[in-house]
Amino acid sequence: MARRVVQWGTGAVGVEAIRGIVDHPNLELVGAKVYSEQKAGIDAGVLAGREPIGVTAAIDIDTAGVDAVLYAPRHPSVDEVAAILASGANVITTAFAFHPARMAQHDRGRLQQACIEGSSSLHGTGLNPGNLGVVIPLALTGMSRTIEHVRVQERADWSVYDSVEITFDQMHFGSPLDEVDAQTDGLRFTSQLFQEQVWLLGDALGLGVDEVTTDLEVIPASADRDVCGRTLRAGTVAGQHWRWSGLRNGEAVVEVETLWTVGEPQPTHWPTPQHGWTVTIEGTPSMQAHLMTLASFRRDVPLAEHVRSASVATAMQAVNAVVPVCSAAAGFTTMADLPLSLYRSSTCRRDQE
Repeated sequence: MARRVVQWGTGAVGVEAIRGIVDHPNLELVGAKVYSEQKAGIDAGVLAGREPIGVTAAIDIDTAGVDAVLYAPRHPSVDEVAAILASGANVITTAFAFHPARMAQHDRGRLQQACIEGSSSLHGTGLNPGNLGVVIPLALTGMSRTIEHVRVQERADWSVYDSVEITFDQMHFGSPLDEVDAQTDGLRFTSQLFQEQVWLLGDALGLGVDEVTTDLEVIPASADRDVCGRTLRAGTVAGQHWRWSGLRNGEAVVEVETLWTVGEPQPTHWPTPQHGWTVTIEGTPSMQAHLMTLASFRRDVPLAEHVRSASVATAMQAVNAVVPVCSAAAGFTTMADLPLSLYRSSTCRRDQE
């Protein structure tokens, strides 16, 4: 029997999730939540660039009787998610809750109670934080005898990311340098997500992390730059180097590092991993893996398709988690708790349940 799924949010990730749900033989799309009157009333298939599928997008969605909600809004709400969980629907989200046990106590308590009321489960996933930042490192450690240190690095140029609202408004690229720090609105939320990732790696591996610290360095743009139709002015923030460190007795044992620029060369004192994601495990044995998501490594495709591939990967990590999350016990279910989400051909997928 197919799992009944509502797609909550139809942005870049949401539309890819709709495509993934529709194509998945063990899932049935039964609703699509939108936040604007312009999208309300439009068929969900059309919103995702497909033929109509008979599911109309709406601002008000009833999740009673739904197996799962794939929750992917730009700005997540604990109130929304608690209500969904309490209605009995499991929540798989790419927006937050990567390690709910390490969330702020008030939010954690509300979500726990909602899971109890609805006999439902909450699961956070994605890329980084997500599969590339958690699942890949955890999988590699299966070859370890000892682990001294785990580092996840992400290097990316945001100038090709066609979402100026996130780049400028949420992440504060283009803002004056003295107005941007780890506690700036928007950045504080992003930082909390990565802190959860550090805690999750530390907790899952039993590394004894007792504190997570945050460091941020911003660099200015050396010239005016056009970024998807919006100007990033010289002297404003054009680079952010974040490092979240999981400490054990004052010594870093887990580090998550992001090196983000917007068309600006990295300063020479920054680390220089390859573009994409690099996982380094120091131990016995020591290991390193580099990963990228592209539209193709074989075909010549437009840059926009390469950029879109990250949204596809984010969405499919959530889509492929629906069936196992629906089968999980009520409560918080992290990426460390689930079996690996594997791609299966349509024939094999029908045999999964």
